[in-house]
Amino acid sequence: MLNLRYYSQNTITIMDKSKLGLPVGTTLDRFIKRNQDDFSYATGELSQLLRDIALAAKIVNREINKAGLLNIAGAFGSTNIQGEEQQKLDVIADIRFIRALKNGGEVCGIISEEEEKIIDVGNNYGKYVVAIDPLDGSSNVDVNVSIGTIFSIYRRLSPVGAPVQNEDVMQSGNEQVAAGYVLYGASTMLVYTTGHGVVGFTYEPSLGEFFLSHNHMKIPENGSIYSVNEGNFNEFPEKIKEYINTCKEKKYTARYIGSLVADFHRNLLKGGIYLYPPTQKNQDGKLRLLYECNALAFLVEQAGGVAIDGKGNRILDIKPYEYHQRAALYIGSKNMIKDLQKYLELNTVMAD
Repeated sequence: MLNLRYYSQNTITIMDKSKLGLPVGTTLDRFIKRNQDDFSYATGELSQLLRDIALAAKIVNREINKAGLLNIAGAFGSTNIQGEEQQKLDVIADIRFIRALKNGGEVCGIISEEEEKIIDVGNNYGKYVVAIDPLDGSSNVDVNVSIGTIFSIYRRLSPVGAPVQNEDVMQSGNEQVAAGYVLYGASTMLVYTTGHGVVGFTYEPSLGEFFLSHNHMKIPENGSIYSVNEGNFNEFPEKIKEYINTCKEKKYTARYIGSLVADFHRNLLKGGIYLYPPTQKNQDGKLRLLYECNALAFLVEQAGGVAIDGKGNRILDIKPYEYHQRAALYIGSKNMIKDLQKYLELNTVMAD
């Protein structure tokens, strides 16, 4: 093996030449190319679509990192279709993802949390539709807390060449061909599945690339973390209150960030359960089925976990009836969900 000598003050050190050029890892683009045959339709469009999402994520990551310097944190001054106050970064992220997906040419339509109706991107030959929450937890930007992007990808049902139709979007979560999230935190991560397990990529800003950092991600079957907004405790169903009190009796750790992606990501890695029950104000639940619940349910099942709505339904089995449909969500480690179902007096709901 060829060696190089270099001088450090009064000493001479021998260094193995191979150590000067250690590999930096597998990039997202290279990983997608290597695994393209895993996609249901291995023709390249879905691969390009994932790259488009990654590109938009890089741009949004840049904007988030500059938020405190450019006065783009805080409220925008309007509300979205949910009646929620839009943050400036909500609007920015919405624009960035829609533009990237439109310019990528692979989608015919988009459903966004920030828009009332289907966005017809004018590409009738696009084979996919995307449901997206461009920036989940954006109000946490002001206090420098982790936030995220959540996305679901479906193959269109209407004929290619025609304008996007309602049926293209109103599909159950079982029909997703890919789903994932981007976590903007201490490091920025892209986590996704195409139905063949869950993989995670960490962004390396100096190179401008996502590198594979978490292969074959699995959620532990058991956990000791419960994540719920206990400020709403008095409005929860009695059975949920009983379960939460049992978590306290078992000395489980309470962890709730208020950013769905961040709470889910922690429990995915460490094992735990995330609960967003119905309340008196939101009797159907608060989270959105199409672009929040479905994506994370697909991911958690691929990682060995479970996602239910607390009414005896597997999240991925629910047939949507409106774009911004809400649902209760209980998601996490398999045995913790089984325990919850005992309190709810439900039969175990598992994937086929």
